Amino acid sequence: MKLALNLPQFMDFRSVLQRTLMAERLGYHSVWLQDHMWQLRTPELDHPEAIAAMAALAARTNRIRIGNLVLCNSYRNPALLAKTLSTIDDISGGRLEIGIGAGWFRREYEAYGYEFPSAGVRLAQLEEALQIMKLLFTQAAPSFEGRYYRIDRAYNFPKPVQKPHPPITIGGKGEKVLLRLVAHYADRWNAVVSDAQEFDRKLRVLREHCAAVQRDPQTLEISEQVLIFLGTTESDVQRVWDEAGRHPLVAEMRQVSAIRGVPAAVAEQLRERERRGVQMLILWFADYGRPETIELFAREVMPALQ
Repeated sequence: MKLALNLPQFMDFRSVLQRTLMAERLGYHSVWLQDHMWQLRTPELDHPEAIAAMAALAARTNRIRIGNLVLCNSYRNPALLAKTLSTIDDISGGRLEIGIGAGWFRREYEAYGYEFPSAGVRLAQLEEALQIMKLLFTQAAPSFEGRYYRIDRAYNFPKPVQKPHPPITIGGKGEKVLLRLVAHYADRWNAVVSDAQEFDRKLRVLREHCAAVQRDPQTLEISEQVLIFLGTTESDVQRVWDEAGRHPLVAEMRQVSAIRGVPAAVAEQLRERERRGVQMLILWFADYGRPETIELFAREVMPALQ
């Protein structure tokens, strides 16, 4: 089981770096940022830009992998994004994780002057972007002519250190289009589900899409982002549940993926995710990733899962 840390990005970069260095020291697989311009419910807080922060983390770490859950395709030209991500993979010595999605936060689009097309258009743009990115990762001077994007003998050197390219994660649960894109283009599906029954149904649909493109579903890794309420005692857990639950974002997330308890109880609930078929957990600690919680999980939960 790979165990990753979803960083609370609504803080200054020095605090983000502190948590990343701690996660590296404690043996977490990776850290993951968010591609938003501001914290969704508290926009006045600091919120470093995702790509710039990833590059800085890549330069200041040695072993831990660095990803984003997920980059919004609409915010960057896909050819330039491929160039940028290739550079970050080079800076990190081959530790980049690429997470990408179609985008969804309309208010953010409008605030920064981006058009917000329909979901169907955004998904079609994402598919073209994935094609362009893979071409630039692997070919010398590729060309592409699509409905939304084009490149003409575009050079991209250095290529990514990881071959053929850094792993690509696509998150979401749309059965008709999104999971088809996962089957066709991704190395990992990040599940966004509410219960085991829904997970099983989505997984069946994903395997059907894999069959349609003649892909072995075993070549596709499954991850899940989970919200963790962790404490050393039951009273500690209840305190975190009550305090963090007052934040609207946490209140929303805990309806979908909340895991709560002392270390042994949390470990058992995460093992259940493994039994479902989840191979990687991206952990969002409900107390916003306090360093002592990051360390408690590594010391008392992680050994039971590895």
